Amino acid sequence: MILAIVLVIAAILALGTILRLALTQHLQVSRERAGQVGSIRPIDIEAFRNLVDSAEDEYLRRRLLPAKFRVVRRTRLRAMAAYVHAVGENAAVLVRVGELALASGDPHIAEASQQLVNDALLVRRNATVALARIYFALAWPYSSFAAVRVADRYERLSGSAMLLGRLQNPAIAVRLSASRAR
Repeated sequence: MILAIVLVIAAILALGTILRLALTQHLQVSRERAGQVGSIRPIDIEAFRNLVDSAEDEYLRRRLLPAKFRVVRRTRLRAMAAYVHAVGENAAVLVRVGELALASGDPHIAEASQQLVNDALLVRRNATVALARIYFALAWPYSSFAAVRVADRYERLSGSAMLLGRLQNPAIAVRLSASRAR
């Protein structure tokens, strides 16, 4: 009986999350943005990779009391969700940038823009799935989660964006990730 109630609640939460994500993405796509590249938010990949590192989570689990670990884990998951959300937004912008560049008469630019669109759509899909998994992990902090695939795909997307940017305008660099000053 309790299991059935838990499953119903989990299904309702999952449905709400899916509807929220679908509405958010629909609004992002339908909204016209001026200065598409200017709206890309740089992501600190090193910090993002630290958040999704399972070894780091295991270290914290061993070192902290269970109550403190749950608090720290949820804080890390919220930060992870912010990174993944930014990755998804950047991918949506790059889909639009790639679509605009597809009209170019240059076959090299058209090929690079098609690759950018494909990579950006894949990153957006992975970000949506990762957000759903993060929200699930917020409810159950001891569940395992890894958004390493999102970080890897985002780095590949960054390479595609830089290639298209170099082909279109070699003087301006496109940056999707920020490096830390040491």
